[in-house]
Amino acid sequence: MKAAIISTGSLSSEMIFEEMKKLFDEADHLDLKKIDVCISGKDAGVYYEGKKLKDYDCLYARGSHRYASILRAIVTLTNGYNPMLPSVYTIAHNKLLTHLKLQQAEIPQPMTYLASNADLARDVLKRVTYPIVIKVPAGTHGKGVMIADSYESASSMMDALSLLKQQFILQEFVSTDGTDIRAIVVGDKVVAAMKRKAVRGEARANIHAGGTGEKIVLDMQTKKVAVETAKSLGADVCAVDILPSAKGPLVLEVNASPGLQGITEATKINVAEKIAKHLYDCTKARQEKGGKKVVREALATKQQIMTSLDFRGDRILLPELATRVAKISEKKDVVITIRKGKIIIEEEKL
Repeated sequence: MKAAIISTGSLSSEMIFEEMKKLFDEADHLDLKKIDVCISGKDAGVYYEGKKLKDYDCLYARGSHRYASILRAIVTLTNGYNPMLPSVYTIAHNKLLTHLKLQQAEIPQPMTYLASNADLARDVLKRVTYPIVIKVPAGTHGKGVMIADSYESASSMMDALSLLKQQFILQEFVSTDGTDIRAIVVGDKVVAAMKRKAVRGEARANIHAGGTGEKIVLDMQTKKVAVETAKSLGADVCAVDILPSAKGPLVLEVNASPGLQGITEATKINVAEKIAKHLYDCTKARQEKGGKKVVREALATKQQIMTSLDFRGDRILLPELATRVAKISEKKDVVITIRKGKIIIEEEKL
């Protein structure tokens, strides 16, 4: 089996790559900065160093919020197993979209507010309890997260963000003595977790913000929340950041391309190995159930596809060719007929 990891060359990606080489027949580490994507016409596809990307049985794409759009395009236009739904890259890299997704899935999270402008936000500020957290939607490693301890300081921060034409989110401050929990979810399990502690004078517990980490054994409720969070987004591999509170575990955010150095050092668990093993097992299972058969039969018949289904949690991801052949547009409403053992999707006829 052939596999590739796509990244900007981070140490965490290199750690996963080294473990992938031990399992797959062939493994490549591709530079995300050398990839371009054509998204229309007969030349649609992913290109690496100017040439059409070769077929991989497994393709794991990683990168920061700066690359969210191209990561989504890469996963959409390739057929190999990827542990993420394409939408994960744009949702997990945007705190607002993440909170909306969590709300839809009824995942517990801190009370969060969004206003269309600073004037309306000030009305929110008059009825909240301080301190309060102000976030910008994009950002990693705790960047773009600010704490305001009064109405006046919060109002000043909003003015500055508005001047910079930045959207912002208001969120209740949950006192945890500067600690939070990072859980790495792989498949349907939490494979490693650490408690992060902020340095003195810092509210953010992120390792990149100077925080320290120590191994922690999670209770069943926190494990369940972490796994359900990953499933709600459609991510087989991700980090879930959680605040322990009197109301139970509250999800702060999801990281689709988490760093592994800190949690590996803190827990002494080879997280990269567990990720690589999951990629290998899922790719192998996909092949054994006819994953490769999809392309061959779909191209031959243009009508029927014989394959196994790709489940992401409780959701079914249809093969890309099924969408192409059916030519169903996301702009049109569909009628879904459901019977035991059968799902029929048809465009609504007006």
